[in-house]
Amino acid sequence: MTKKNIGLTYEIFLKKIKSYIKDKEQLKLIDKAYNYASEKHFGIKRLTGEDYIVHPLNVAYILTEISADSATICAALLHDILEDCDVTKEELAEDFTLEIASLVDGVTKINKLNFESSNSAMIATHRKILVGLCEDVRVIIIKLADRLHNMRTLWVHSEKKQKEISKETLDILTPIAHRLGMNQIKSELEDLSLRYLKPDVYFSIVEQLNQTKSERDSVVLEMLNKVSEMLNEYNINHSIKGRAKSIYSIYRKLDKGRKFSDIYDLLALRVFVDTEQECYQALGIIHSKYRPIPKRFKDFIAMPKTNMYQSLHTTVFGLDGYLFEIQIRTYQMDEIAELGIASHWSYKEGGKSLLQNTMEQKLQFFRSIIELNNEEANDEEFVKSVTEDVFKDTIYVFTPKGDVIELPNGANPIDFAYRVHSGVGEKMVGAIVNNNIVPFDYKLKDNDIIKIITNKNSIGPSREWINMAHTTQAKNKIKAFYNKLDKEEYFKKGEEILSKYLRKKKIPIQEFLETENVNKILEEFKCGDLKELYINIGTGKYNIGSIANFIYNDTETKEQIILKKTKNKEVTLPIIKKDIIVEGIDEIKINIASCCKPVPNDRIVGYITKGKGITVHRMVCPNVSDLEERIISVRWNEKTNRRYPTNILITATDSKNILLKIISKTANSDITVESINTLHTSANHMYEITVLVDNKEKLTKFMNDISSIKNIVDVKRIIK
Repeated sequence: MTKKNIGLTYEIFLKKIKSYIKDKEQLKLIDKAYNYASEKHFGIKRLTGEDYIVHPLNVAYILTEISADSATICAALLHDILEDCDVTKEELAEDFTLEIASLVDGVTKINKLNFESSNSAMIATHRKILVGLCEDVRVIIIKLADRLHNMRTLWVHSEKKQKEISKETLDILTPIAHRLGMNQIKSELEDLSLRYLKPDVYFSIVEQLNQTKSERDSVVLEMLNKVSEMLNEYNINHSIKGRAKSIYSIYRKLDKGRKFSDIYDLLALRVFVDTEQECYQALGIIHSKYRPIPKRFKDFIAMPKTNMYQSLHTTVFGLDGYLFEIQIRTYQMDEIAELGIASHWSYKEGGKSLLQNTMEQKLQFFRSIIELNNEEANDEEFVKSVTEDVFKDTIYVFTPKGDVIELPNGANPIDFAYRVHSGVGEKMVGAIVNNNIVPFDYKLKDNDIIKIITNKNSIGPSREWINMAHTTQAKNKIKAFYNKLDKEEYFKKGEEILSKYLRKKKIPIQEFLETENVNKILEEFKCGDLKELYINIGTGKYNIGSIANFIYNDTETKEQIILKKTKNKEVTLPIIKKDIIVEGIDEIKINIASCCKPVPNDRIVGYITKGKGITVHRMVCPNVSDLEERIISVRWNEKTNRRYPTNILITATDSKNILLKIISKTANSDITVESINTLHTSANHMYEITVLVDNKEKLTKFMNDISSIKNIVDVKRIIK
């Protein structure tokens, strides 16, 4: 790939386009896109001082290197139009095509996202980029070309901005370029990112490469000639070139503790032949003279990577004991290795582009992303799946038929089963790896052959598998299975609740479920359909009584119903017998004072009334505090089990749902609300409530519980 397009002109660009696009109408459309972009960006300068049109022209030129189709070239020329110019997607579709406008719109959406931090915005970014990628891979390819040209001119930005953009490129865009097999773009993006993130390291590697360049070039050339002579001897048509190691890949090895002198694949050859058979022939010929290092041999032809990469890799002891990494591949394999999925632009297969077929057949991780996006996974779960299941170290395992399945390192048979198909995972009852039965948490390894045993009568996955599964994809599919199962149970429960209620009220179910009623209910309670309504009734989210009241115009609220039952209700004081003990007196009439309403464990005194026996007051009651005559000592019987009424006054700043919240606090306190009177002031809402209570301790707890309710400002007992 051309690394510098200094002095690029439209004429040079057009010459390159015409080398592979011959259709006159397509060339006219590209010409129109260039002129349109030139006009819209006229007068605008880049930070480099160049006319703005230079940027989209360079982006389009980068895409000619991978023989991009005419729609993608047009979209590249127009990719900043929607963002920077006063043009809408609809106008762009009218002037060009909906396909081109959609591609430009996709790039614009990605450009508007914030990549710069690791917070929720980053999570959303991963999600939108990758899902957008799945919908049309060309959007992300344009974005990669756009980023590559911006990285080539990154020197115009501040050091802080350079590092931010470089980090984002390494974290997000180069892994995607790798997955698409676009090695040329990936490699240059990595080198440029390192140049700005760690300039000292970058230039140190460049310097060391320059110092050893002449020696390496000499050895590589001699080895190249020797290998070529051997292949000619066996009449294998071929070409060979020395392969330059990327600066970033050298940095990665140095970062792992390797010495520069020990990076043996700095000396590298790439051999190109016509057929797959000749790849293996060439390998045998080379190994017959140069001894290979066994652990360094990899056969990516028999077992391609999921980004379609195919090649034979071997490392041999070459001339003078130097170690050489040699890659052997066909010319077509090399095109795919360098350009990846973009190598299939120009091919058509049965009316459908080979690009689309390849996406569907080979890049299974994209299918996983689409599935996860369609499942009920939140952003955090989604990005966890993307970073852990897609970008981390992977293993390659096989189905019994020899199909390759890619999984993250640490995956087990549960993950394998769900990667094959959800139905396989849900019916799985056992797993066999390399002819041995293994537990479900068995950690799979490269080259394992896995057979999943299924049973069509299986009721589904175990809930324990959620914790056993390694991939977020499998975890979410198991969760989705149980969410669906739970919904079915709640649906049945909701149906039963409705049916039982209607029978009790003697309302025919056909009448209640008339179309007009159903539509009203769904709109009022914000449900998509009747099934969702039943589920919400089953979970307790909606009360069936409230729904029925809505239909039959019973507009009384719950609070109004409570008030109706309790307002101004007469509360009869209990007739005391042996609950109050008066020392030295066995038979005497005893009453509870209606002014202060004492309850068991309150501190009390007795007042001797004329002809009515003894009235028991709380000691703090002002009606007896100043009296000395006719006061008598009394106490509560410890064995009393009667509940007594007392009054409390509650003050709140807001009345919304306050009564319901107060009543709810009685549920676990063995307290009954007997009467409620609503009082109003200019500033607050007040409620005088009579409650039946066993003792002072329960009353105190109840009052504290009420005080904790939001908008309650005061709770106290009343003395009248």
